[in-house]
Amino acid sequence: MTESMLAKRRSEAIAKGVGVTTQVYVERAENAEIWDAQGQRYIDFSAGIAVVNTGHCHPRVIAAARDQMEKFLHTCHQVVPYENYIALAERLNRLVPGNFVKKTVFVTTGAEAVENAVKIARAATGRSGVVAFSGAFHGRTFLGMSLTGKVAPYKMGFGPLVNDVYRVPFPVELHGISVEQTLNALENLFKTEIEPTRVAAIIIEPVQGEGGFYPAPSELLKSLREIADRYGIVFIADEIQTGFARTGKLFAMEHHEVVADLTTMAKGLAGGLPLAAVTGRAELMDSVVPGGLGGTYGGNPVAIAASHAVLDVIEEEKLATRATQLGERLKHCLHGLRPRVPQIADVRGLGLMIAVEFNRADSQEPDAGFTNTVRQKALERGLILLTCGVHGNVIRFLPPLTIQNDIFDEALNILESVLLDLNCKEGK
Repeated sequence: MTESMLAKRRSEAIAKGVGVTTQVYVERAENAEIWDAQGQRYIDFSAGIAVVNTGHCHPRVIAAARDQMEKFLHTCHQVVPYENYIALAERLNRLVPGNFVKKTVFVTTGAEAVENAVKIARAATGRSGVVAFSGAFHGRTFLGMSLTGKVAPYKMGFGPLVNDVYRVPFPVELHGISVEQTLNALENLFKTEIEPTRVAAIIIEPVQGEGGFYPAPSELLKSLREIADRYGIVFIADEIQTGFARTGKLFAMEHHEVVADLTTMAKGLAGGLPLAAVTGRAELMDSVVPGGLGGTYGGNPVAIAASHAVLDVIEEEKLATRATQLGERLKHCLHGLRPRVPQIADVRGLGLMIAVEFNRADSQEPDAGFTNTVRQKALERGLILLTCGVHGNVIRFLPPLTIQNDIFDEALNILESVLLDLNCKEGK
């Protein structure tokens, strides 16, 4: 069946609100490669939006899931519990940054993890206020939308959102927002909008995802930790996109001498199966009454088994180190293109969570049109890329950390040829 036929069926059967980036209908995938129904091959630099960090269909992950499927698929841990759920909680309690006693709860999606982290913070503090940041992305549920700092398309048409959510600007040097300005805005928020003793939580992505792959400065994170301690506020690190070796560390917060009280995770946790978690200080996690946390599918045994395999692969194949090595090669390529591609305004990122930001060649105006053209032309040549950023002018690079060297080089060659060809055409 042709892609146009599939696209027509999709349009007729699926709600318009479920957008798609490509019209590539995958038939099979392996590591960093995808083949569509016509046999066309693509190099995947999206990894399901940082989900398959261990590559599509890693044999260790497939074997673990298959082994569990032959035992049982589902009982609901809240009804008939199982040992591998406990073992994975114990494992995350050891791995998540923080030298204190921790506990974990498993849910199904990243948005659920965020919502449960806020629930825990509110239950523990008896407060309701939550502070988030401009450009943040925390999900599409009502609380997730409320915390998210980008209107289109996530908040459009949905009416009043959750109250007691407050926002301050995220520091981005490229856009003239300093850490000092962010902290001043937070101090002003405490003076004009909500007293700090009514704030339950501050939530931040150590590297903004949808917002543009801007790393949070260590100075900011240290200041937020001090403010949280001063006022008894729960500090939440949203590691849903940054987690599981993506940034060159198992968790991005390990790049800083700062630990969060609660950490949310999902995406790369289970190698493609739906699994999310909140791990944090035991006394906070235990503030919720029995039955207040969880969900029917939370901690599905097949996803739990896959997650154990993912963590084994990350450790044994040294994927955190590989993320750093590949990320440096990618940044070197992009920096080398800057003299010949004047639209490149910035190259940034940690590990293999890299972004390039494009402005108009003759100004500092964000160039979403050029950015989308780069994505489209790369797709035509067999490379799947994703855009992001409040202005839509950022391409984010998220290949599997297991990508083979020759395929990685092939992708860089495609990227370079697209950028140079487009620049030549614009130059004419």
